[in-house]
Amino acid sequence: MFTNTISAVALGLLSSLVVPTDAYWRMPCGGTLVAGRLDPVVTPGKVSGHTHSVMGGNGFGPTMDYADTQASTCTSCAIDGDFSNYWTPMLYYRNSTNGEFTSVGIAGGAGGTVYYQQRVSYPGKKLQAFPAGFRMTAGNPELRAYNATVQQEAISYACLNYNGGGPPQQSNFFDVNCPDGVRAQVYFPSCWDGVNLDSPDHQSHMAYPLGGRPDGGVCPDDHPVPMISIFYEMLYDTGKFANDWYDGKQPFVWSMGDNTGYGFHGDFVNGWNVELLQNAVDNFVTEDAGQADNVYSFAPFKAPAISGTACSLPPMVNEQVVGTMDQLPGCNPVTSTPGPVTDCTATTTLGTVTSGIYTDMTAEGWEYLGCGIDVYGNPALGMPLQDAPTMTVQNCITLCGGKGFSIAGLEYASQCFCGDSLPARASPTPGSIGTCNMPCAGNSSELCGAGSRLSLYQKCGSTCQNAQFNGPNSEGSSAAPATVLTASATAAVATPTPSMSSNSSAPVAAVVSSSSAVLPAYESPVPVASSSAAVHSVAPSSTSAATSSEESDCPASSTDGPSAPTPTSSASSGNSSVVLPSGWTSAGCYLDTVNPRSLSGLTYAWWGEKMTSSGCAAYCADKGFSYAGTENGGQCFCGNELVGSQVEPASDCSLPCDGSASEVCGGQARLSVFTSSTTIANNRRRSHLRRHAKGYQGAHYHEASV
Repeated sequence: MFTNTISAVALGLLSSLVVPTDAYWRMPCGGTLVAGRLDPVVTPGKVSGHTHSVMGGNGFGPTMDYADTQASTCTSCAIDGDFSNYWTPMLYYRNSTNGEFTSVGIAGGAGGTVYYQQRVSYPGKKLQAFPAGFRMTAGNPELRAYNATVQQEAISYACLNYNGGGPPQQSNFFDVNCPDGVRAQVYFPSCWDGVNLDSPDHQSHMAYPLGGRPDGGVCPDDHPVPMISIFYEMLYDTGKFANDWYDGKQPFVWSMGDNTGYGFHGDFVNGWNVELLQNAVDNFVTEDAGQADNVYSFAPFKAPAISGTACSLPPMVNEQVVGTMDQLPGCNPVTSTPGPVTDCTATTTLGTVTSGIYTDMTAEGWEYLGCGIDVYGNPALGMPLQDAPTMTVQNCITLCGGKGFSIAGLEYASQCFCGDSLPARASPTPGSIGTCNMPCAGNSSELCGAGSRLSLYQKCGSTCQNAQFNGPNSEGSSAAPATVLTASATAAVATPTPSMSSNSSAPVAAVVSSSSAVLPAYESPVPVASSSAAVHSVAPSSTSAATSSEESDCPASSTDGPSAPTPTSSASSGNSSVVLPSGWTSAGCYLDTVNPRSLSGLTYAWWGEKMTSSGCAAYCADKGFSYAGTENGGQCFCGNELVGSQVEPASDCSLPCDGSASEVCGGQARLSVFTSSTTIANNRRRSHLRRHAKGYQGAHYHEASV
């Protein structure tokens, strides 16, 4: 227990105390590292009771320490030097008529956003970076009712409605539809006892500041070390279920069976280079929301999908956690009073599940190298030797081997590339499965790369070993590697290597089958209408619950809109002949993070004609989007938000459009961006960032349990 007291001496110093500025930075995490019943903080070495979505470094595992984080070879977040892990529970939609649960995706396919803020202080103490080995949690997964504590105030939800009129933030799920998604938010305590890197409940070594607010103030005497504050935002695509509410009741539930929302929580394991983080804490002083990403002057920025394939790990628990299922993973009942789970047959075995990630061709003398990156206009293995609707892994290696090549690469489901060397830019990231997740055109049980992704195989003779995806913290294990799909695509049973420290005593055996491994969904090359369940009722509109913005410093979650690029003088370079829809303008050249796409509302948009920027902008406008972007000379993307992007030199966008050499269609991982000049997204985004800089005082509300 911590006390909300401060010594008389400390109180006497408050008048001269310089409280930290509202400086902060925001770090986008480009995708989920791994999803499943894993929690190395609360249940180390065991299968967790409920599912989580994990972001950060690929040193993550069921059991891990600081050394494991530093052994990471990549991170799903945007700063090199930070191999921390951040995780929250998974969200599901519950169909109350048939009892089925469907996982709710994170908007845009992204992972989430982590804010680092300078918010707390203590007399005579400087703000500290997290030390090596530090970890903590925030929130209570068993909470089902409002309890009027500062810990409760650290959990909040924002109902997004870019057209305005949404309700203010509150501490539980909304009873109205949020057309542009629900943003779940958790603020971690920032005052450390200065001694313990963890505690039995994973919270007592930390405390929130005095004053009843989670996000700013003076630390209590028993936790006198002020630390950098962290805050998670997770934006969920709940609007997709607007027509599938029943009896007017909100249908969402957290993975631990919580349908109130009060039980949202987060975990953090520090994996920063501590010196790097302390440097950023000491020197990052800007208060301008428009300069929030300036932390990259202290920490190296990287675009995960540009420097290598996306950072991701295979499942570590052999069960379905994504898609539609009869019950929540781990048999968690939906209850208002959480209790022990009984008569559950869910697996309690850990093991890296590599089934379905690649096809084992070692019997043919070929080994799997991993998922490599390919670049339009500068292919890693030259032009494809074959593009066929019957493409399989066997067909491609037979083709390449027959022509004397030693490397075979499969891309975009049907293309086969051959070569004898692989450029460094195309090499797979060690320990990451990447995003080669498109089923082969000729065998849907195999994977044949994806857009700009190569499933790579290499001739190996008699000494073959497929790429390993057990994570850096599994070194030293004596277990045999997991069996994967055979060339005939038959399921296999295996004993996989667990992803945990070599000195762990946790279980190592697991039964693996190809039918249950869950991989990220691939991007469709053309717009595909999603199937929807039978419409039984429509969710109440968020506009019906509109509340005056005077009620809160931060009620206008509905005003948090997409980030609008500012048109620049160089934006139209090379694109003077582009004909734009009325009210649209050219915004310039921007980075595309690729996985997820910076413009993800509609990917690989196509309207039946050869690609032009004029056609792309017209098509996106017609579909109701406020942004359009062309890339690689022949790709079109639409969206309402530019995720994880940044302005790039105009010269980076220099590829002529396939349909008109007089127009420019972006470049390699570069978007020629066009936007509606009527959008108010810039103001919305600034407002959203400013509110985080100023705090959450008065921003939280509570209602009766759903």
